[in-house]
Amino acid sequence: MNGRSSTSPLARVVSRLLPLLLIAGLVALAGWPTAQAQDAAVARPGKAAIASAHYMATEAGHEILEAGGNAFDAAIAVSTVLAVVEQTSSGIGGGGFWLLHRAEDGFEVMVDGREKAPAAATTDMYLDADGNVDRDLAVNGPLAAGIPGEIAALAHIAEKYGRLPFSRSLQPAIRAAREGFPVYEKFHTMLGWKKDVIKRWPAASEAFLLDGEVPPMGHVIKLPDMAEVLEAIAEEGPDVFYRGRIAQQLVDGVREAGGIWTMEDMANYNVVEREPIRTEYRGYQLVTASPPSSGGIAIATMLNILEGYDFDELDRAGRAHRVVESMRRAYRDRALFLGDPDFVDVPVARLTNQYYADGLRASIHPDKATPSDMLPGNADRTERTDTTHFSIMDADGNLVAATLTVNLAFGNAFMVPGTGFVLNNEMDDFSAKPGVPNAFGLIGFEANEIQPNKRPLSSMSPTFIHGDDKVGVLGTPGGSRIITMVLLGILDFMDGNGPEHWVSLPRYHHQFVPDHISAEPDAFSADEIAALEAMGHTVEVSNRRWGNMHGVLWNLDNGEVSAGSDPRSDAGKAIVR
Repeated sequence: MNGRSSTSPLARVVSRLLPLLLIAGLVALAGWPTAQAQDAAVARPGKAAIASAHYMATEAGHEILEAGGNAFDAAIAVSTVLAVVEQTSSGIGGGGFWLLHRAEDGFEVMVDGREKAPAAATTDMYLDADGNVDRDLAVNGPLAAGIPGEIAALAHIAEKYGRLPFSRSLQPAIRAAREGFPVYEKFHTMLGWKKDVIKRWPAASEAFLLDGEVPPMGHVIKLPDMAEVLEAIAEEGPDVFYRGRIAQQLVDGVREAGGIWTMEDMANYNVVEREPIRTEYRGYQLVTASPPSSGGIAIATMLNILEGYDFDELDRAGRAHRVVESMRRAYRDRALFLGDPDFVDVPVARLTNQYYADGLRASIHPDKATPSDMLPGNADRTERTDTTHFSIMDADGNLVAATLTVNLAFGNAFMVPGTGFVLNNEMDDFSAKPGVPNAFGLIGFEANEIQPNKRPLSSMSPTFIHGDDKVGVLGTPGGSRIITMVLLGILDFMDGNGPEHWVSLPRYHHQFVPDHISAEPDAFSADEIAALEAMGHTVEVSNRRWGNMHGVLWNLDNGEVSAGSDPRSDAGKAIVR
């Protein structure tokens, strides 16, 4: 014996590990969480949250989750129920963007279901004999409609990302259309605003009006024709909408009323999966909409400009001044450079580059406004806000931020007889004439001119925010103001507030032209307005509020899930279960 143990090194290691292995086995048998199990539990929220513009849509999303679906299936249910009960803002006669995050592998994509121009569309189709834009022709009636993309996008999401059959996720919408929904405040108000145009088209008038007048609050509107359309899609698939008998019904109705759709237009509609815009701000990664949305690039530009400021050292007026100047420059770029990336070369890399933003920031005076006429382009127009947004997080951590639209309230107000849904007027989102504003006051040039099969530029900005401590999902309707509302929501997230606060926050906006700050009644104090005006800004305080933001937050530190629905709407609802 030489005094050394004859036990092998391997045996000594096993003897030391054996007690630990036995303890780990007992822990597992007892059902106690190991460290790995605890980590796995933290990686999923365990609760689902949905916030949308209508309580029936929010409930429909949870119904689909409880039936075994995931966030993507729920998004189909929410989208189609909104298409029934909120035709003021979206519908199967329109389109949208669905931003998806898959929890199991972190995959993210934007499903582009934006409408497309018919093949017979021309750059001058809305110009009168004097070369001026005919606004009525551009926004009312079937000539204003692009080929709708919502059904194609939802079928794509179901097939590629969902767990349930497409037909199952359509059931809540079929039920809503058949059983009806009560008239609520927003629906009542927008119907009053659009009543005279709706009365031009008998099918729409019969569906929404009562003896030619706006029905009273609480009156139940039933849409049996729409229920039959949705049932046909559920039974026969999306081809019936794009190539079958419903497509033929739509084309015949549109052409009879003066539109230019063809069966080839319907059959050639295609969904596009697009890489989202990604940017970083204060250590968080933002994932947002890519072209043909202008929102993601504009948000990246604005945040890159603001990255160079220390807001803690600024008072509210000084902070607002810098935010407004970032808005001004981002909207200038929107007008000059952005359009459908399948038709124009959008300089994404340059516009989202920090060095580019550094140059823009250098042109901002610390206490003087930059007149917009010192930057290229000018115009003037007013704006309305009609679109919808919802945010979803399921118990596994799958995320959906979706912003959908028919453009103006009730789209173009035209309804093909026997269908139960209005068509969009998204053709007005093109630039009908260089430098001439659309219905939202937004100007555009060649990048967004009308071309056959082209998608019009959009402001829709569904967004995810990823950080080590929390994850956010947000977006809003609001026409040209969508982008700035989402920006303010992001900044509020960064300030440590939750979704109930983001969606309630008083809002202000600047879109390059017209050259003034629009503000909700309580966005600024009298002293703050005076300070901004001393810098050279014009502040116009609105007598109304805008937007309808819906957001979801997952706090990774404590596992809490919360959701917020904009109090500006009487019908919206956020539910965590």
